[in-house]
Amino acid sequence: MRRAYGLVPDVVRHPFPDRFVAGGAAVVAVGCWWHDIWLLAAAIVVVLGVCGWGEPAVVRAFLVLVVLGGAAMMRADASWENLAPSELGTYEGRCTLVDDPQPYERATRILVEIEGERFEVWARGRAIRQRVASWRAGETVLASGDRRALRPDRRVRVAWQHVVGEFRLDWVGDVLPGSPVSTASNRVRAALERAATALPADDGALYRGLVVGDDRDQPRVMIERFRASGLSHLTAVSGQNVSFVLMAAAPFLRVLRPGWRWAVTLGLILWFVSLTRFEPSIVRAGAMASLSATAFVLGRERSPVRILWLAVTGLLLIDPLLVRSVGFWLSVGATAGVSAVGPRLARRLSALGLLATPVGVTLGAQVGVVVPAVLVFGRLPLVSVPANLLAVPVAGFVMLYGLPAGLLAGAVPAVAPVVMFPCRVGVRWVDTIAVLGAHLEPGGTATWVGWVVLAVVLAPVAVVRRRA
Repeated sequence: MRRAYGLVPDVVRHPFPDRFVAGGAAVVAVGCWWHDIWLLAAAIVVVLGVCGWGEPAVVRAFLVLVVLGGAAMMRADASWENLAPSELGTYEGRCTLVDDPQPYERATRILVEIEGERFEVWARGRAIRQRVASWRAGETVLASGDRRALRPDRRVRVAWQHVVGEFRLDWVGDVLPGSPVSTASNRVRAALERAATALPADDGALYRGLVVGDDRDQPRVMIERFRASGLSHLTAVSGQNVSFVLMAAAPFLRVLRPGWRWAVTLGLILWFVSLTRFEPSIVRAGAMASLSATAFVLGRERSPVRILWLAVTGLLLIDPLLVRSVGFWLSVGATAGVSAVGPRLARRLSALGLLATPVGVTLGAQVGVVVPAVLVFGRLPLVSVPANLLAVPVAGFVMLYGLPAGLLAGAVPAVAPVVMFPCRVGVRWVDTIAVLGAHLEPGGTATWVGWVVLAVVLAPVAVVRRRA
């Protein structure tokens, strides 16, 4: 196939095994998080010990790890220094919206950029909240207010968004359109919002969450039941969404020459990442998809695990503060679990027949997110396994069908009820599974007992398969 397309005929092997690549990502993460020379040295020693001192590539790996770790530390130090605002006090002029306004119970949070620095704005009061609700990322707003420093604890929490301070509004003026790219993205999202009006309010909010990760209008009770049932990842756009976008574009991409196919693929990925507001999970997925497309053109190996760790390494070196994003690590952990643990579990659980692969992949994802999920949220829902088995296939259909259907329904409102009916059925199914999962989740100690029982039940099946 590669010969037919004029590509490299043989797969080019990489100089380092996958475990060294994973170790490099771990060293970079340690350097970005702590940026301490002794912890970094300890991390390098541990990685080399785990990967094997006797490997032929160990000397080269040591040098690469030292370079990567040193670069991560320097980048992290520079990034933290840049979080200090260059100027505080009164400001009057233009503010560029970095993200869409995020409504909370008593205020709306807006992230703006002023003179190259990011500030968060908390809009309180019904009048101002109604006004800012129509603002969109990329637009420019004329405003006046006071720039203030953040509290130390708040500074750490929002560091991954590069926020340097708080901007307290006095008044706001006209809203001006943004760049052509942001304007085009906002038009697409506006079309999807119009299409969502053909569904009941909660269903429309969930539809937008599944397709482009827009969960701003989801009621609090919906967010809570998706978390309680282990389905909250469905409204955080990730690799599955990117895959469906590329699948939808596949007939067009196939007719292009290899070079153009690669360029258009990267452009399509960048467009979708921009459309979904550069959330950490979609940035990770976009980086992996871009690396995979590039590896195919160059005739390189395309191991998902290797591509994941290369993407993590590159993204953290570009933006070390990304290491502070919980969403980023949940996305990385789930992908690692699905790629590395899921297939192995599926092979061991082959006695389950057709359920072996979905059960293995679902359990692999849970293994991958157990550390950040427990540390941050204090829970790992037991019902997440059956809930994901029932909800993910239907949610995948909504993701694949919902984007082109939403664009059509948004452009031609007359056909919206018919075109959006499959989405209505799909999101209602997914939400029903979330409701049942949240109701059936035992919670507390019972959840951990359930995980132990599940491991005890599945262990004999896996052991028998291994012996066979």
